[in-house]
Amino acid sequence: MKMTDTDHKQKTNSQQEKEQKDYQEFAGKYRPKPKVLINCLKAFLIGGLICDLGQLVQIMYIKWFDFAPDRAGDPTVATLIFLSCLLTGLGIYDEIGQWAGAGSAVPVTGFANSISSAALEHYTEGYVLGVGGNMFKLAGSVIVWGTVSAFVVGVIRTLITMMT
Repeated sequence: MKMTDTDHKQKTNSQQEKEQKDYQEFAGKYRPKPKVLINCLKAFLIGGLICDLGQLVQIMYIKWFDFAPDRAGDPTVATLIFLSCLLTGLGIYDEIGQWAGAGSAVPVTGFANSISSAALEHYTEGYVLGVGGNMFKLAGSVIVWGTVSAFVVGVIRTLITMMT
């Protein structure tokens, strides 16, 4: 019985799948296990320090610039965003992010880092197509989902309020 090209390709594909599976099993034995507890502690530590810095900045706005406590949040966030962009430009925030993981990515400083690092990466392509066109590729999805989520929660809250 003569093998056709289709039979040969199927045999080749099944051999490739088996080899791929064998390789994945082999490589899995030597892949380092993630240090979940240590990574969580690092993220908690850095995320907490960023929040502490934010609280310190807010207290400074209240004490030194006579902001009302309910009005000090906006300049505090703006200051944290500025510091994050500055540290990103100096290459420091990326090192913090490598060490801290999600602890540096989740706060508003991580959001500012994602925007400013994309802007720095593409500034040579020009302000419109480079900076403007690439700055919100990652951050744009966060903005969209944040807006959609806020709308859905607002509708649910309105419906619950109307029912009670």
